[in-house]
Amino acid sequence: MSRSEQLMAALDALDHAFAPEAPFRVTGCTFCYAEQDLAELSGPLDLIADDLIAAVAGEVPSHWDDFPRLYRRLVPRIVRPLVTGKLHVDAKLIASHLLQAGWTDWDPPLSEALRDVRSAWWQDTLHTYPSPVPVRNTLGLITVTTHSLRPWLDTWTATNTPAADAHLADFVDDVLFESEITDLHMGFYDEYDATPELLGWLLTDVRDRAADTRLDAPYLHDHLRAITGHPG
Repeated sequence: MSRSEQLMAALDALDHAFAPEAPFRVTGCTFCYAEQDLAELSGPLDLIADDLIAAVAGEVPSHWDDFPRLYRRLVPRIVRPLVTGKLHVDAKLIASHLLQAGWTDWDPPLSEALRDVRSAWWQDTLHTYPSPVPVRNTLGLITVTTHSLRPWLDTWTATNTPAADAHLADFVDDVLFESEITDLHMGFYDEYDATPELLGWLLTDVRDRAADTRLDAPYLHDHLRAITGHPG
């Protein structure tokens, strides 16, 4: 089974795990959402319009009287278009909203299915270039929702493929723009301070694979020493 097929299988398993989530009467902000929208959100999951799913995916939680339950029920309709690059909502928002929805406290079949999608998504990303979603967006979402960065970086290090290296070149160019790497946070609300781990990883673990001379700048090594004590 290819990486893409594994991702599709994980998405199908996610649909299956969340299928028992029954419809309920959705109430919320009637200034931003018409009664028809609320009624649609209260009905069958597969009949909710894509644009309404996208609107809810990026909406602030305070717009809903029971945001955690609503977001949990919509997860299959949010995650599938997200990982396939068809949901035009900032991935940082999705990451932060999953935290606000309390995904780690969901019943094990739900949380485990979501974990499986993240792992399959990351593997597929590292083996596909270009990918439907920019690698930084993917890494940011899985890091914020799991509150861990190093395991995903270790997987990247171990994935020595042309696609992984092409993503690395894009990622380095992105985070070095205006020295963002020296103060890089992930998540819409900057939940995760990524600089210490990311900078150390770029200057050591994958330095030989990143053909960008800007990584040799003394100020980056000085900054790493200052924040971590790492020799850089």
